[in-house]
Amino acid sequence: MTYPFLKGHGTENDFVLLPDHDGSVHGDLAAERVRALCDRRAGIGADGVLRVLRTADPAAAGAEWFMDYRNADGSLSEMCGNGLRVFVRHLVDEGLVPAGELVPVATRDGVKVCLVEGHLVTLDMGAPRVLGETSVTVGERSWPALQIDMGNPHAVAFVDDLADAGPLLEAPGHDPAVFPDGVNVEFVVRRADGHVAMRVHERGSGETRSCGTGACAVMVAASRLDEAPGPSSYRVDVPGGSLRVTWTDDRVLLTGPAVIVARGETDL
Repeated sequence: MTYPFLKGHGTENDFVLLPDHDGSVHGDLAAERVRALCDRRAGIGADGVLRVLRTADPAAAGAEWFMDYRNADGSLSEMCGNGLRVFVRHLVDEGLVPAGELVPVATRDGVKVCLVEGHLVTLDMGAPRVLGETSVTVGERSWPALQIDMGNPHAVAFVDDLADAGPLLEAPGHDPAVFPDGVNVEFVVRRADGHVAMRVHERGSGETRSCGTGACAVMVAASRLDEAPGPSSYRVDVPGGSLRVTWTDDRVLLTGPAVIVARGETDL
């Protein structure tokens, strides 16, 4: 059996999209299939899989569409900011939702409101939760980190140089009592006022070129350290480009590009 797929990315955080509106094509979407799709040599290659589903009861869910996101290792994830931008870009490109209007999308972290304007997509990521201090390690080195929940867990560590994190081939060490289900770890340097740069190791995917929820967590951490008054907006550079993150009225808004680059059929 073959089935359709699309490939897209948000600041080079890339995804395989699987249109499966009634859930009849992929069933439970086995972890083995996700890993096969994400394999960069034997598969299509991606940091994760986005299954495009209709919600069973849009009136009850508050949204017609559900983003079923899986990490590259097949594990479930609560939220993916770059993935959601690509997901909404697909909905707009296919005429499934209108461009230029607020679009609610259901995720495992609740309903997120999205807006597509030109090549940019803005997401209302909701309120961040700052949960306290922790630490992360790479090899023999250790850094203090701020624990922030953006629908999924993050540990944000400020470093002198992004190279300090090393190759990030393995997940950085963390306190399993604090993060029993793993954690996304961001390493951050300051560039200027309101401007930071980051690298990230995402649980279940490894180092990626970008992380939307990670950029939001980084902005919240930087804003707190800077004691930025009132609404604040930061440019967050990632290896795959730049994102704009704004924190206002206890809501975090994430803005960045999202593009669909390929489509086809596969039997993976």
